[in-house]
Amino acid sequence: MILNPEFAYAAASLTCALTGAFFDVKSRRVPNRLTGPALLLGLLLHLFCGGWRGLGSAAAAGLIAGAVFLVFYLAGGMGAGDVKLMAAVAALAGLPHVTPLLLLTAIAGGVLAVGLALLHGRLQATVLNVGALLVHHGTRGLRPHPDLNLLNSATLRLPYAVAIASGSALCFGLLVVAP
Repeated sequence: MILNPEFAYAAASLTCALTGAFFDVKSRRVPNRLTGPALLLGLLLHLFCGGWRGLGSAAAAGLIAGAVFLVFYLAGGMGAGDVKLMAAVAALAGLPHVTPLLLLTAIAGGVLAVGLALLHGRLQATVLNVGALLVHHGTRGLRPHPDLNLLNSATLRLPYAVAIASGSALCFGLLVVAP
C-alpha cells in the first residue's frame, strides 16, 4: 500500500500542531526545537514527494502563513512561537492547504477566544477591547497597544497553538472526508 502524499502532509502538519499545542498549554511556549525541525521536515518531505516543485510549494506555504501571523506578532497580539509554529505547520501541509488552514485556524481562534472570555466572565470587556484595538491599529498602524498586548499580565491570553491545532485538525478532517 502506497501512502497518499497529501494525507502524509496533512498528518505531519496535524502532528506538529498538536505537539505545539501541548507545549503551549503546558509551558506557554512553543519551543524552537519543535518548529525548526518541523519546518525543515516540511521542506524535505515535499522535496522528496514532489521534487523541486514540492519544495517550492512547502516554502511558499510557510512564507505565506508565517507572514500573515507575523502581522499579529508585530501588533503585539501573538507570540513569536505561534508565528514559527504556523509557518512550520503550513510548510508541512503545503501550498494547496494554506488558505483553508489559515481560515479554519482564525475561526477556531475566534471561537476559543469567545469561550475564554465567557469562561472568565469578561465577554463585554473583550468586545470593547477588540474595538479599542481596531481604533488603535487604524490610527497607529502595527504598533502594539500600550495596554492590550502580551506584556500585560492582566489581559486574557489564549494559547494560540491550540487554535492552530484546531485549524489543522479541521483541515485534516476535510482531507479525509473529501473524495
